[in-house]
Amino acid sequence: MLGAWLTGGQLFAAAANPALAKAKQEAEAKGYTFLTSKDEIIANAKKEGNLRVLGSLDKASLNVLAETFKKKYPFINARAEEINGTEVYLRMIQEMKAGLAKNWDVNYLAFDYYNDYLPHQKKFDILGMAQNGVVQIPVKLIDPVNRHIIVVASDLQVVAYNKQLLPTEKIPNNWEGFLREDFKGRKFMLDIRPKDLAALVPAWGLEKTLDYARKLGAQNPVWVRGNARSMPLVLSGERPMLLGPNLGTVLESQDKDPAKILAYKIIEPVPTRLNEAQGILGASANPHAALLWLEFVVSPEGQAILDKYEPYGASLLSPGSAQEKLTKGLKLSILDWDHYTKMGDYEKKIVEAYGFPRADK
Repeated sequence: MLGAWLTGGQLFAAAANPALAKAKQEAEAKGYTFLTSKDEIIANAKKEGNLRVLGSLDKASLNVLAETFKKKYPFINARAEEINGTEVYLRMIQEMKAGLAKNWDVNYLAFDYYNDYLPHQKKFDILGMAQNGVVQIPVKLIDPVNRHIIVVASDLQVVAYNKQLLPTEKIPNNWEGFLREDFKGRKFMLDIRPKDLAALVPAWGLEKTLDYARKLGAQNPVWVRGNARSMPLVLSGERPMLLGPNLGTVLESQDKDPAKILAYKIIEPVPTRLNEAQGILGASANPHAALLWLEFVVSPEGQAILDKYEPYGASLLSPGSAQEKLTKGLKLSILDWDHYTKMGDYEKKIVEAYGFPRADK
């Protein structure tokens, strides 16, 4: 009987919509929690009254998101803090494993360690609730396998260059163009963390991508680490070009370029990565407030904030986002949910293909 596992408002919602009752039953059979009404989520969030979010988005974005969220839900005292760096991610995972993670509600899941986070996240059936209209979250932004995780953003990888050192007409129209002889010998910078090349795997396949990585490494580029450190070198004219930076990073650097010498080019297939995976901590004291946060960040209002403050940081999969408009009609290579958990493996193999010198050689 439904009454054996539904009570109060849940029983009323299920009676009004048998599909909800079925979805709840199926979710619970798989170990997920399924809430049948938005009113129930809000009522529980009011009782909780607090929310702490840890994310890798820029501090400015998180501040605006938190303030806007509090205006929408004034009964929730929301705080959002920026976290970044491998050491931070590993420490968080260790705290989760040791049962010490109790001071936050929403957390970022770094794709390099995605599977390590999963056992420690609250298992709301976000996908099922979205499919049944309980929460307004686009289903494309929800992990179809791990139904309790969403992504709120995406990154486009582009080519950034100094127009005074390298005229626009010299920039290749395809990725293979960077294998030409005139780009050999420290003519461009390449990040040793190959997220840009890894995002070509969906379009090219792993073997073609690894072959390209071997040839690109043989071009003897200037090896660098991190967009934030590399973009000033392009701006200053110390280096003419950087392959694969995030579009948002380039746009932020252009704001600091009064001479307008920094430019970028989008090359097909456009390497695109789902980014900023967020989940709810299993030990969260405020899981319903956290669920409202996830819904808010991927709402049109939340995505508009990301587009403004990241910038162009909203998800390509969000209708009307800046990235969706910018890439309309272009061939994309989207590192989506089919590839997301394999990203770390792709990067490891690409680094090996680059052929860095080894100590034993």
